[in-house]
Amino acid sequence: MKLGSRRRDDPELNMTSLIDVVLLLVIFFMLSTTFVQEGRLRVELPSASIARADAAEGAIVISVTAQGSYRVNDRALVNNSRETLRAALLKTAGDAVSQPVTIRADARATHQAVVTAMDVAGRLGFNQVNIATVNQQTGE
Repeated sequence: MKLGSRRRDDPELNMTSLIDVVLLLVIFFMLSTTFVQEGRLRVELPSASIARADAAEGAIVISVTAQGSYRVNDRALVNNSRETLRAALLKTAGDAVSQPVTIRADARATHQAVVTAMDVAGRLGFNQVNIATVNQQTGE
C-alpha cells in the first residue's frame, strides 16, 4: 500500500459572509438606537423694548384672573378645569393650531394657573405661546 503525500492546498477563508453579517449588525444597531429627544414647550418671550408690539391678527387670548379662572377671547368659562379650557381652545381655534396664543395673566394669579394654561395649549399643538406683559415706565 502506497501512502503518498497528498498535495495540500492552502486553506482559504471566505470573508464575504462575515462582512455581510457585520454590515447587517451595524444596520440593525443604527436603526434600533434611540436618540435623545427633548420635548419642550416653545415660548416666545416678550421683548423689553419700549415700543408696543401689536397683537397678531386672529390670535387667541387666554386671560387668567387673580382667582385662577380662565377667559378665552374675553369669554368666561364655566369652571376652571383643564378639560373646559381645552374644549374652549378647540372651539375657538378649530384645526388652526398655527395661530399664536397669548396668555394674559393677572400679577396676583397663581403660577399653577398660568402653567396649566401653557400646558393645555402645548398639548393641543400650539407652538407659538406668548405671555403678555406691561412695560413699567421709570419715574423721573
